[in-house]
Amino acid sequence: MDEYTSRIISEGLCFGEAPRWHEGRLWFSDFYRLGVYSIEPDGTDERLEHQVAGQPSGLGWLPGGDLLCVSCVDHRVLRFSGDSASEFADISDYCGFWANDMVVSSSGYSYVGNFGFDLDTMLADIGVEGMLASPPPTTNLVVLNQDGRVIQSVPDMAFPNGTVLTPDGATLIVGETMTFRLTAFDVHSDGTLSNRRVWAQLDFVATDGMCLDADGQIWLANALTNQCLRVKEGGEITGTVTTSQTAFACMLGGGTGTMLYIMTSPSSNRFEIATERDGRIEVAEVEAARAGLP
Repeated sequence: MDEYTSRIISEGLCFGEAPRWHEGRLWFSDFYRLGVYSIEPDGTDERLEHQVAGQPSGLGWLPGGDLLCVSCVDHRVLRFSGDSASEFADISDYCGFWANDMVVSSSGYSYVGNFGFDLDTMLADIGVEGMLASPPPTTNLVVLNQDGRVIQSVPDMAFPNGTVLTPDGATLIVGETMTFRLTAFDVHSDGTLSNRRVWAQLDFVATDGMCLDADGQIWLANALTNQCLRVKEGGEITGTVTTSQTAFACMLGGGTGTMLYIMTSPSSNRFEIATERDGRIEVAEVEAARAGLP
């Protein structure tokens, strides 16, 4: 197993999410600074790209170059064309709680997850043990077409979170955080999904933001620890990156595509971190380069 330790390149975030490598810079959302930001590969020159009053999360680009961004608390997907913002989709009818992560395919289909329940309040009420004993409600993975219309809703997803598309666009893999599982689907030419199956069942790994590498393996953040894991189909763990605090999302990027950027924070609990600035971006150089989407 390959083992790495990350180094900190940026501090002062509230809660970083949805890191994306785009046009030579790392883009990311910061939940509680209410903005989409980008930085240079070395963590310098942070720029506010867009403000999102409804709390930004998942990011992706349409084929024409417009940015899509999930607006969490109002269950919308926003479209940014230059400096102009508009509503791309309202998915309120499909969300149990905040909308969250998203991946956008090269042909413009979007796959959007949501919490399904109020995680922070439930943790305060019954704790992790209680949630494991009595699993919380499941929710939907929503598929949008190129115009923002809902064309499919996949039910019974246990907190659909980090999501990737293979380089050929034929397979979508979603982290189901509450069941410690990676779930795969076949992707059809019309963007819809079928053939749901387990890609990897993990042991007490709360699968969060993730990315795919050129060997067909997935780097994912384990939201229960200060660690990212590299996982093969079937569940074998082939690599780890140890971080300075809990890892919540990761993205391969940099000039060679081998720099693993990791969003970390002491916690994801909004009652503890929303007014703090303890979030970090960390990085480790790994062997296999980025592949697929995001």
